[in-house]
Amino acid sequence: MYLNKVYLYGNLTRDPEMKSLPTGNKVTTFSLATNRVYKDQAGNKKEQVEFHNIVVFGRQAETSAQYLKKGQGVMIEGRIQTRSWDDKTTGEKKYRTEIVADAVQFGPKSGGSTGDFSTPQESSPKPSTVPDLDTIDYGDSNINVDDIPF
Repeated sequence: MYLNKVYLYGNLTRDPEMKSLPTGNKVTTFSLATNRVYKDQAGNKKEQVEFHNIVVFGRQAETSAQYLKKGQGVMIEGRIQTRSWDDKTTGEKKYRTEIVADAVQFGPKSGGSTGDFSTPQESSPKPSTVPDLDTIDYGDSNINVDDIPF
């Protein structure tokens, strides 16, 4: 059995770009930054940033291009794909590793870079980092309460 499954939560580093393929299908691309915080051998806090190229097709490509903005948090479920092509100017073979998204879940529209679900600070700081459920965009899905298994 083989498995190629990726889950990422991060912030967009640029606004999404949507294009149409010759077949008429829509494709949207954007870059996602994920942060890893760790301590080095001396106990100093370090942060490492990874940048991921995301590709979305079809209806999700259209909604991603319409609603996502630079800095916004997003959860991606998909697969890793590496494609190659011959560069026409240099003749070199080029490679690009991407995440092809099967599902895109929009995060809070705060645009914060902390990577958590905290809401923006107002005049008085809020101690909670739990998201305000009224600010989360769950898309156009209608949830029937009878379908929830618990």
